[in-house]
Amino acid sequence: MIRRPLAAAALALCGVGAVACGGAEVSDTGAAAPATSSQLGRPAATQDQSDAAGTAVPTTRTASSETEALPLTGKVVVIDPGHNGGNYRHTKEINQLVDISNQKKACDTTGTSTNDGYTEAAFTWDVSSRLAKLLKAEGATVKLTRTSSTEWGPCINQRAAIGNKAHADAAISIHGDGAAANLRGFHIIMPKKIGGPVDPVVKDSARLGENVRDAFHSGTGLPYSTYIGKQALNYRSDLGGLNLSTVPKIFIECGNMRNAKDAARFKDPAFRARMARSLAKGLEDYLTSAR
Repeated sequence: MIRRPLAAAALALCGVGAVACGGAEVSDTGAAAPATSSQLGRPAATQDQSDAAGTAVPTTRTASSETEALPLTGKVVVIDPGHNGGNYRHTKEINQLVDISNQKKACDTTGTSTNDGYTEAAFTWDVSSRLAKLLKAEGATVKLTRTSSTEWGPCINQRAAIGNKAHADAAISIHGDGAAANLRGFHIIMPKKIGGPVDPVVKDSARLGENVRDAFHSGTGLPYSTYIGKQALNYRSDLGGLNLSTVPKIFIECGNMRNAKDAARFKDPAFRARMARSLAKGLEDYLTSAR
C-alpha cells in the first residue's frame, strides 16, 4: 500500500520464512520444486522423439539450446517488493524527504497489514520471491530492489534507480492496499507524463499495465478494484517509484489487505503462488509481444 504516510505507531511484524531468489520454486509445503513452462500455462518441452516405427527415441539437448529456447532469454526484469519489514524501526530514516521530480515525499512508509497482523512487507517479499524464480526459469535476468524482509528501505528514489541502472525491459512494484474494510479488488497503477524522467516510457508502461491486469485477473479470479481506477487501471503522478523510472514500470495493488475476502487470499501460500504465476504470465505477455 503506497497511499498513506507513515503511521506513528509501530506496525506488528508477521514472520515469514526467507525465500531464496534462485533456482527452484518454493512449494506451498516448503519443499523445492522446479519452475517450468507448464506453470505459466504452456506445455512442457518434449523430451523424447519417436522413430518411424513409433518407438520413443531419447534426444540429447545441449545447455545452450535449452537456454536459447527459453522465451525470456536476454530480458531483464526488476521486481520491487513494496516496503520492508524493518521500516517501522527506522521512522527517522524513512521519514526523510527525497526528490521525486515533481515534489518531495518521504523515503518510504511501513506499508499496511491484514487486521490480524500479516504485513504488506512480508506479503510482497513472498510473492516477489516466487515471481523471481518463475521468471528466471523462463530465461530472464531478474533483480530485486531489496534482499530481505527484515531490514529498512531502500528509499523510493533508490528503488527507481535500481531499475534504471539495470536497463530493465520491465519493472514491477508489488503492493497490497489498506483501504476501508468494505472495499476490495486489485488495481494497477501506471505513470503519467510529468515533464520528467518517466515521460518517454509512459506509453510502454500503460501497455505493461494492461498485460499484467489481464493476466492477473484471469489467473487469480480476483475482481477489479471496487474503489479506485477504471477496470483496475489507475494513473498517478505522485509516486517516486514511477516518476523517476526511465524504464517501463507499474505498481500493482494485489488487493485490499483490510478486506476479509482479499486478506484470506493474501494469507494463503497456495494463492500467493497463484498470484506469482499470474504476474509472470502478464510480464511474459508484455516482453514477448510485438511492439
